[in-house]
Amino acid sequence: MTKIKFGTDGWRAIIAEDYTVENVKRVAAGTAIWMKANDAAQVVIGHDARFGGELFAHTTTRVMGAYGMKVKLAKGFVSTPMVSLGVVKTGSDLGVVITASHNPPSYNGFKLKSKLGGPMIPAQVAEVESHIPNTFDRDLPTLQEMEAQGLLEYVDLEQIYVDHVTDSFDLESIRNADFKIAYDAMYGAGQNALRRLLPDAVLLHCDYNPSFMGQAPEPIHRNLGELSALIKNDPSIGLGLANDGDADRIGMYDEDGNFVDSHHILLLLLLYMHEYKKQTGKVVVTFSVTEKMQELAKQFGLDIEVTKIGFKYIAEIMAQEPVLVGGEESGGLAVSGHIPERDGIWIGLTIMEFMAKTGKSIKELIQEVYDRVGSFAYDRDDLHLTEAKKQSIIKQCQEGSLKAFGPYQVEHVEDIDGFKFYFGGSRWVMIRPSGTEPVLRVYAQAPEHGEVREILDATHKALLG
Repeated sequence: MTKIKFGTDGWRAIIAEDYTVENVKRVAAGTAIWMKANDAAQVVIGHDARFGGELFAHTTTRVMGAYGMKVKLAKGFVSTPMVSLGVVKTGSDLGVVITASHNPPSYNGFKLKSKLGGPMIPAQVAEVESHIPNTFDRDLPTLQEMEAQGLLEYVDLEQIYVDHVTDSFDLESIRNADFKIAYDAMYGAGQNALRRLLPDAVLLHCDYNPSFMGQAPEPIHRNLGELSALIKNDPSIGLGLANDGDADRIGMYDEDGNFVDSHHILLLLLLYMHEYKKQTGKVVVTFSVTEKMQELAKQFGLDIEVTKIGFKYIAEIMAQEPVLVGGEESGGLAVSGHIPERDGIWIGLTIMEFMAKTGKSIKELIQEVYDRVGSFAYDRDDLHLTEAKKQSIIKQCQEGSLKAFGPYQVEHVEDIDGFKFYFGGSRWVMIRPSGTEPVLRVYAQAPEHGEVREILDATHKALLG
């Protein structure tokens, strides 16, 4: 019997090792038991384009049927935001997404979505986890039996999503703008919706390939060389957009094929939503996001809150009060006017609309941001270490023994979630173990890209010798 634990964003495990039909039954059973205890009766279930997605979604559906739950089951693969939106649009109590998001192709996972259309709050996830049985041996109904009993209905979540987007954006101005869009689906679940919304986009990796060609579908620069090169070789392309495996995260490129990180996208979103669209609300970012967001929010007179790492903490606040912009460093971003959920396609369209409405390029809009808060650069390294070495480094951080990283002297440290070492002058490095992968993440910011690399290299040397 394997003890099943939910991480930063759901349960994830390697297919055929811990991620098996039997363990999915157990997790589904724990979810159904939680639903019964909380007077919940209807769940939306969908899967992304990963290997075994349909099998595991059908398994989850049948377990729900064994507990008398009504299931709205997606047709074909769908993105996580489609399931989250589907929960709201169908008036359901819960959403389940069979996905491992940006993890390597050997993984699959199980995400829980609240009735508000965002991640289930951590306290409720812990309750579900506590209900997961050690074994599961109930007889399961077939899908056909569930349909006959009125416990199963198939829903077109992609159509619901496309209709919602069409009602919410000026797609005509985006489609008629004087720049082309290049889109890399990374073989993920956003491919069909984007193709429908922007039929003239230049498409990469928009076919069904559950192996992702062996590449983890994480939309970061080192995984998107083909998209960057495409943009550099085609001056008519004004924006590059990429999504992860379940299309809730975003990667972006400017007209020169340069990567635009999430810090810059968040600043652009705040500028557009408040300064141009005249909307207001709270700003919520995770601990790894640049402090430039706090500077811009202060300029605009908006409240800002910094949370632990994980979009679920942002979603929890979005469920309680009006949030204008929320986001995390890893590409999970949200804005008001949508569900309290990160959504890579939605955020991409928001930036495209900003460009179309102003007639400005991404570089020109970023310069507007720099004129307000100053320029900066950022990067992140993922260190694959032994667990012993990882724990040794975390202990050093906890004990306060790290006073300098090469020539960079530590002025002060923050430890909301991980450890952020400030050097002054918009320079910092942050160290944090991943909540979903066996890696240590090292983040850095400085005024220029070259210095960011120097800080990261100095940090590696200080930590690893």
